[in-house]
Amino acid sequence: MSMRQRQKIQKMLRLTTLTVLDFETTGSVPGFDTEPWQIGAVRLVNGRVEPDQTFESLIRVDANRPFSAYAPGTHHKLRKEIAAAPKVSDVWKRLENWVTTCPLVAHNISVEKKFLRHMAPMHRFSPWVDTLALARKAWPNAPTHKLGDLIEGLGLDTHVRKLCPNRDAHDALYDAIACAVLLEKILTLPGWENSRIDDF
Repeated sequence: MSMRQRQKIQKMLRLTTLTVLDFETTGSVPGFDTEPWQIGAVRLVNGRVEPDQTFESLIRVDANRPFSAYAPGTHHKLRKEIAAAPKVSDVWKRLENWVTTCPLVAHNISVEKKFLRHMAPMHRFSPWVDTLALARKAWPNAPTHKLGDLIEGLGLDTHVRKLCPNRDAHDALYDAIACAVLLEKILTLPGWENSRIDDF
């Protein structure tokens, strides 16, 4: 790792431009790989959500491919649109600058890491900030650390809906903005304002 890369990683979270992202997926179905059908992203700049800097897209999934009955979201209403959506390779062309130019944030990063690796297997994505891990440290006694429950429990749902009107949880853009708002909140907590990317 070069000195420049190391210095970039060591920047304080609240003074860094971050891309916060979320994928919605088909869920697990026997005999099929789990696939993403929607992605949403938003920038967090200097510790503040930038609602005018967003990215969203449906991702093509074959019309005959079954979705898990337990997969959340509105995919059941959008099957025709999803079947006609851009292919993963075309979405990547538009997404690349969003995920290769700054650190990445997600709530439980394993899903987002997996699908970005599928999109661009030769690319290394880093560093990552996991708001699930941060929330567990910030509120260790919370009854749950699910994104939607945290947003509601912390009274942040009105703010998220204002930033993302006419959307609901399990919409990729809504969840990306909710994750960004959660990180924005964490960075205002005493003792967290000087947190660095490589602290986590």
